[in-house]
Amino acid sequence: MNDVIKALKERRSIRSFKSEMPSKEDIKQIIEAGLYAASGKGQQAAIILAVTNKELRTKLSQINCTIGGFKEGMDPFYGAPVILIVLANKNWPTHVYDGSLVMDNMMLAAHSLGLGSIWIHRAKETFEKSEYQQLLKDLGVEGEWEGIGNCAIGYIDGGIPRAVARKDNRVFWVE
Repeated sequence: MNDVIKALKERRSIRSFKSEMPSKEDIKQIIEAGLYAASGKGQQAAIILAVTNKELRTKLSQINCTIGGFKEGMDPFYGAPVILIVLANKNWPTHVYDGSLVMDNMMLAAHSLGLGSIWIHRAKETFEKSEYQQLLKDLGVEGEWEGIGNCAIGYIDGGIPRAVARKDNRVFWVE
């Protein structure tokens, strides 16, 4: 089996991370993989907010917890030290799909580097809040952006979960 297909079959969502920060080089490679995702008409309508700042990461965890209605103090990012937030241009018709492909590329890249990842939702609701819209403006990000997902990245604390059996009757051939 080739390495890409192997990675596609073996990558899993990780729900326990070590606090150790991955190398900046690894984070950059993961981001670059995301930037190479396919996009509608090649418009590259998604951006990535790379959060390694512990204070901002904690604030994002807290707002994500509140939005999700989780018990106070729960970390929806499972301890991952890096959060790569994908946002996409609201005015582009394929923005949700484009951003989703960025998320997938980054999760596969993390796996290929021996890191774990998980897609955490609620980026949309987070970046609808004025505080986070202001954060984008402060970073020089212009336009209207929709949060697509939070890609939590880090070293796996424990093992990689086993794959569940694939459901039957999900492929229909027309020959």
